Amino acid sequence: MPIHYEEPEDHLVVIRIDRPEKRNALDLYHFRDLAAAWRRFGGDPEAWVAIVTGTDGSFFAGADLKTYIPQVTELQQRIASGEVTEIDGCRLSDGTYAVLRNVKLFKPVIAAVDGPCVAGGMELLGGVDIRLATPRSTFGVLEPRRGLFAGGGTTVRLVRQIAFPAAMELLLTAEAVSAERALSMGLLNELVGEDELMERALDWAHRILANGPLAVQATKESVMRGLALDLEAAYRLEQELATKVFSSEDAKEGPRAFSEKRPPAWKGR
Repeated sequence: MPIHYEEPEDHLVVIRIDRPEKRNALDLYHFRDLAAAWRRFGGDPEAWVAIVTGTDGSFFAGADLKTYIPQVTELQQRIASGEVTEIDGCRLSDGTYAVLRNVKLFKPVIAAVDGPCVAGGMELLGGVDIRLATPRSTFGVLEPRRGLFAGGGTTVRLVRQIAFPAAMELLLTAEAVSAERALSMGLLNELVGEDELMERALDWAHRILANGPLAVQATKESVMRGLALDLEAAYRLEQELATKVFSSEDAKEGPRAFSEKRPPAWKGR
């Protein structure tokens, strides 16, 4: 199976894209499976943090255009005719869900990138929170080079996440940049060696998992939803989320553990 989902271990999930023969480019069915992995992660109360990564020096090269475009065209035509609403469980929305476009997922996600992170890979990168990469990785919004449009969130998210000139450089030139350049642009948190990538990703995950899961998820929710609100509404949302967190069992456990000089035993409730 090209999309691997490792069950939660200590509340951590690893989602691995494994189609190296296509440089981890995905067709309609693999987008379906990646979208299903995110739904599974989001719906599991025992899964608190996810790491998404690739295999064999490939992260995610977007859509496998030779197969994906004909598959999507067929699906669109059959839906328009009223014949079907999906094919083999594949829906038109799977492509954007797979790259976390407009998905209400407030659990932290870490990307461990080794190799090309282009086109759909950049779309997915925009939907995660912490980004690690190896020096051999490359990053690019390549769709305009092929006369296509990056409609999976990149044109909206990138200018909100890094400096405007850097974002427009990537969007308008459609050229790939090195990992070092991506780091300097603010696109990445850290560059790490190939042999250290998962070790460092796990370290980031465990640093997040040391915190109260409800507090972490509410923090991400406040940030993500707040970006779409005016300042007054964002403050109201922040207060609503704070009230929920402070009324939780974990909000009692945290101070108690601190006073007793022991690690907290988070329950996620």
